[in-house]
Amino acid sequence: MVTSPYILDVTLESFENEVIARSRTTPVLVDFWAAWCGPCQTLMPLLAKLAEEYQGRFFLAKVNSDEQQALASRFKVRSLPTVKLFKKGAEVTEFLGAQSERTVRALLDQHIGRPSDALLEAALDEEGSGHIDRALTQLREAHDRDPANNRLTIHLGRILLEQGHTEEAERILNGIAARVQGDQELAPLLARLEFVRLAASAPPLPVLEQTLADEPGNLEARVRLGVRYLLKGDYEPALEQWLTVVRADRHFDHDVGRRMLLSAFALLGAKNELVRQYRNLLAMALN
Repeated sequence: MVTSPYILDVTLESFENEVIARSRTTPVLVDFWAAWCGPCQTLMPLLAKLAEEYQGRFFLAKVNSDEQQALASRFKVRSLPTVKLFKKGAEVTEFLGAQSERTVRALLDQHIGRPSDALLEAALDEEGSGHIDRALTQLREAHDRDPANNRLTIHLGRILLEQGHTEEAERILNGIAARVQGDQELAPLLARLEFVRLAASAPPLPVLEQTLADEPGNLEARVRLGVRYLLKGDYEPALEQWLTVVRADRHFDHDVGRRMLLSAFALLGAKNELVRQYRNLLAMALN
């Protein structure tokens, strides 16, 4: 028997009101389960725990698939447990099988607002108005309140890196990297952090340019010059330095030329025309 205000037993007759209509204002997580399903019994307490913890920021709707076969058929449920998230009147995502708490939280946090989101938006407004110091102060305070807000953490790490707070940015970004894999906003920041680290021990740009003028075969200087160019925003000269290293010696410093190119591709993004051009040039250099 359901006793929580955030958990509902749903039937075919109540689905439209309890799930579709409710999801227009608050996300609803629908758990298709059955009494004979072992993984269902494992997942159900976790979902109930999260529903209580989130305190109404989402509702959990439980559908007994044996008793509600028409409903399970309507949503093409072919294995149990199947869990679907509804938002603004429509299904937005699903997962199959028993999942870890970390995985379920990540799915929820993608689609469910957090109290700290308002603080993040206020900080981004400050940044957009040119008040970088205020934005940074607000983001630090918001991160202290809600360190699990991944989007907030990514923006904090980005501004710290842009403002030269490298050690703090590294701590923040490495912390989120441990719990977020493949995030499209995080990957370029991690790549930029790598270049900032490398630049810390690199000679100044004019010195490197003179070194290469005197010693064109100095591959270490060429790698470091590429780093300097990239952080200056001269992306094509940077990519050209690393491509030259690959062409000269594929195995130099554990294939550093190729590694630098791949990091730069992550920073610039797959849609960047230079990335498309140099991916092709790199492929030809390697073959």
